[in-house]
Amino acid sequence: MRKTFPIFTAAALLILVDQITKLLTRTYIGLHQHVDVLPGIVDFTYVKNTGAAFSSFSSSTTLLALLSLVMSGLMIVAIWKNWLRHPAGQWILAVILAGALGNFIDRAFLGFVTDMIELLFIRFAVFNFADICVVLGSIAMAVYIIFFYDKLEGSAKSGARPQEEPHVSADFEG
Repeated sequence: MRKTFPIFTAAALLILVDQITKLLTRTYIGLHQHVDVLPGIVDFTYVKNTGAAFSSFSSSTTLLALLSLVMSGLMIVAIWKNWLRHPAGQWILAVILAGALGNFIDRAFLGFVTDMIELLFIRFAVFNFADICVVLGSIAMAVYIIFFYDKLEGSAKSGARPQEEPHVSADFEG
């Protein structure tokens, strides 16, 4: 399990937080009911989402579950095979993986994703902890790739600079 054990453990803990918040929501909040968390700022509102972000692709639960499973599989392989060698890249993949698997579990076992976090100060979609992991992880991955990939992955690959080829001179005097 090498150095991947803490990464997979972190992903599992994030999935656990996601699943507990969803279970508590389904247990204690009625469908479409609101619970004030921070009045005027955040409510918990229980919503069943059969689609993807902003309820797009509604009623495509099987396709979305399959897509989540395939992407999760790729992230597991990427972490296990150390495709991103720098720890920052590995941890970011763990966060995205947790979000993808958190929503996959809902789709596979419930047929919908449990959403509950509603921001009241802006009109925005109701979302969940797994969504936060996917969005923040994706933003972090974009920043990592755009600004840090060359530096961090280059140094993580070998730590050594490539050697110059020896200079060969030919002396042609006649």
